[in-house]
Amino acid sequence: MTPAMIVCVCKSVSDRTIRSSIADGIDSFDELQFELGVASCCGRCEESVRDVMLQSGVCASRCGVAEHHHGQVVEMVAVTFYERKAA
Repeated sequence: MTPAMIVCVCKSVSDRTIRSSIADGIDSFDELQFELGVASCCGRCEESVRDVMLQSGVCASRCGVAEHHHGQVVEMVAVTFYERKAA
């Protein structure tokens, strides 16, 4: 088993946590952002989160990445940021 990689430093979210959420049924970037808080602070992890989604096979449907060409995103859809409030 490979060691977990922190994808979102601001929220301490690893690639394993993202993959686990995907396995539990989360299938869009917006849902991951809402549930895990990824890309909701500085936003630097957004591309990495989308890459994990692509590797997990959900990108073809709803991660927001339209196409990858030679390792670069060709087209992306608009991203909505949600602010989480403490319960």
